[in-house]
Amino acid sequence: MQATANTADADVSEKQRSREGKYLTFVLADEEYGIGILKVKEIIGLMPITPVPKTPSHVKGVINLRGKVIPVVDLRLKFGMSGAQSTERTCIIVVEISFCGNKISMGIVVDSVSEVLNIRAVEIEDTSSFGTKLDTDYILGMAKSGQGVKILLDIDKVVNSGEIHHLAA
Repeated sequence: MQATANTADADVSEKQRSREGKYLTFVLADEEYGIGILKVKEIIGLMPITPVPKTPSHVKGVINLRGKVIPVVDLRLKFGMSGAQSTERTCIIVVEISFCGNKISMGIVVDSVSEVLNIRAVEIEDTSSFGTKLDTDYILGMAKSGQGVKILLDIDKVVNSGEIHHLAA
C-alpha cells in the first residue's frame, strides 16, 4: 500500500503541490468551498453592516471591527447566487487579501463555516474547462473529499482589482 501512495505522490504536479495545505471550508447555497487557512484572520458572527452608496450589490457595506473599518462582501451575491435569509450559522470570515503589495482586511459573508481540512496535493484537481466565456481564475482547484468536491478559492482573485481599489479608496 505504501508503494502505491508514493507512486501517486510522484504523479502530483508542482502546481498541485503548491496548493496543498490547510483550508477553512464553508457553505454557500449547499455548495462547499475552501480558503487557505493562512488567509483567514478570524470568524465572527453576523453584525450590523453599514451600507456604502454606489457600490456593487454584492458589497454589503462596512463593519467596525475593534476600531478598524472593514469592507464586507456577500459571496452568494458575488457568485451570482440568490441572496439568503441570515440564520444563526451565517457568519463573516475576515480574510487578509493582497492588493498592489498591500494587505487588506475584508469580510466575506457565508452561510456557515464547516471545518478546517488538511488537503493533500493528490486530492486537488485543476479546474475543469467550462468554456472560454466563464472566468475561473479565482478557483485554485477542486478538492475531492469523501463523495463530494470542495471548490478551493484564491481569495485574492475573488474580488477583482477594480473592486478592491473602490473599497480601499
